[in-house]
Amino acid sequence: MTKKIIVTGGAGFIGCNFVKKALACDYQVIVLDKLTYSGDLKNLEEVASHPNYKFYQGDINDAELVSSLFEQYHPISIINFAAETHVDNSIEGPAPFITTNVNGVFNLLTCALNYYQKLSTVAKANFKFIQISTDEVYGSLNYEDPPFSSKSQYAPNSPYSASKAAGDHLARAWFQTYNLPVIITNCSNNYGPHQHKEKLIPKTIHNALNGIPIPIYSKGENSRDWIYVEDHVDGVLLALEKGKAGEKYLFGGENEVNNLWIANKLCSIIKDLTGIDAIGQITFVTDRLGHDFRYAIDANEAEISLGFKPKHKLEQGLIETVKWYIATS
Repeated sequence: MTKKIIVTGGAGFIGCNFVKKALACDYQVIVLDKLTYSGDLKNLEEVASHPNYKFYQGDINDAELVSSLFEQYHPISIINFAAETHVDNSIEGPAPFITTNVNGVFNLLTCALNYYQKLSTVAKANFKFIQISTDEVYGSLNYEDPPFSSKSQYAPNSPYSASKAAGDHLARAWFQTYNLPVIITNCSNNYGPHQHKEKLIPKTIHNALNGIPIPIYSKGENSRDWIYVEDHVDGVLLALEKGKAGEKYLFGGENEVNNLWIANKLCSIIKDLTGIDAIGQITFVTDRLGHDFRYAIDANEAEISLGFKPKHKLEQGLIETVKWYIATS
């Protein structure tokens, strides 16, 4: 019997990669996406005719629509990828981040709980609400600090990370108070095919290929752990299939480098693949307000609990990513 799941934000970067993975694993996937600037149906073109794929354009704040999807499809899970995610945008205008990342999560939890409470005992045992979050909710690390784990305290520093933290807290509260079987996953910086060009890696690739300055904040010393998007969605699928309600699972790529390293490596890959020498386009710009210095994730808990292990080393993942953007530009 095909297992039905609702995936919100499924036309976005990480969501679309998860949708394709889930369809390949014989799930029936019902996608709900508002199709804002960062969601694009082109990301799902290759599965548009798949018999187990359905798409609905709509807002996760639309209680009537969300409830109707639960009642029509009777899913075994809802996986919430829908989010406003770009830190710079959250600094310039926080309101959409509160609307989607806080109010939207509240609405999904409310609709999911109403649905869950009507289920049979057997169906309740199989249902999961998976909230997709970020390592940014834990704040900033110094070089000497240990990586984030599920026991790390929340200390968000941007409107974006604060809104995601609020959504996580709501999800946890719905588990503690109402016994809704919630799982929260936190991941490090994603990269790979279909990422919007506002983010560091696709922006660097786009600008390098088009002779545009490549902006790097401050001196480029801010450090991130990078996870290839396919590895992340593999982790989410493991959480769906093996995860325990009430738990948090952290997915990292074991690829921690600073932003200047990323820019230099991408320029080197692009030169090897195209002959374009863009290293001189790297330009240092005024630092972002409240810029977190370092993120790092300890994924050992997810490895022990779920069998999660990232497959992509950073350099090979970057080569694959550059090739994809060249092919689709």
